[in-house]
Amino acid sequence: MVAVAALVASIVVVPQASASENPVGTSFKVAASAVAETRNAVAANPEAAAAAATVCGGGYSIILYAERLPSASNHLGTVYTYTDGRTTGPNYNDKPVCAVFHNETGSTRYMGVRLNDNYTSTPSVQDFGSFSTYAGPVYQNKGYCGTVYSYMRSGSSSTGGSVVVDSTRGSTPCN
Repeated sequence: MVAVAALVASIVVVPQASASENPVGTSFKVAASAVAETRNAVAANPEAAAAAATVCGGGYSIILYAERLPSASNHLGTVYTYTDGRTTGPNYNDKPVCAVFHNETGSTRYMGVRLNDNYTSTPSVQDFGSFSTYAGPVYQNKGYCGTVYSYMRSGSSSTGGSVVVDSTRGSTPCN
């Protein structure tokens, strides 16, 4: 955790040069196919986006999807999905995906992230528990066009407090 915080503190964020290039920061970029909601979530907190990319590691530096949850105006966390750009199978959608759900409450919450790929035979991967910073990372080798599930309670245990985030979305910009 200390290493991630130190890395985030050392990242220099540069202004967006153009809508087509999307150079939001020095450690990640937003995919050209990303929707406006993703671009807005990244612009609202580029430091968290950089930290989540660092957590994914291994070249996962292209943001496919980001959403502030439960809403842009009342956000408790942001879910991010990244790819490293490789293709891992015979189909275009066979790309590795990493997901992280960043906790922005400032305190420990029971939360989780689950990632499904675009094949029904592949089991889900998930990370649930009491976290002060993030849930994840979780990975799918062929995760493009899959789904990402984000969950958070207002308390720090699996039964404490109420459910404040319960969201399933597409993990990438697919149609």
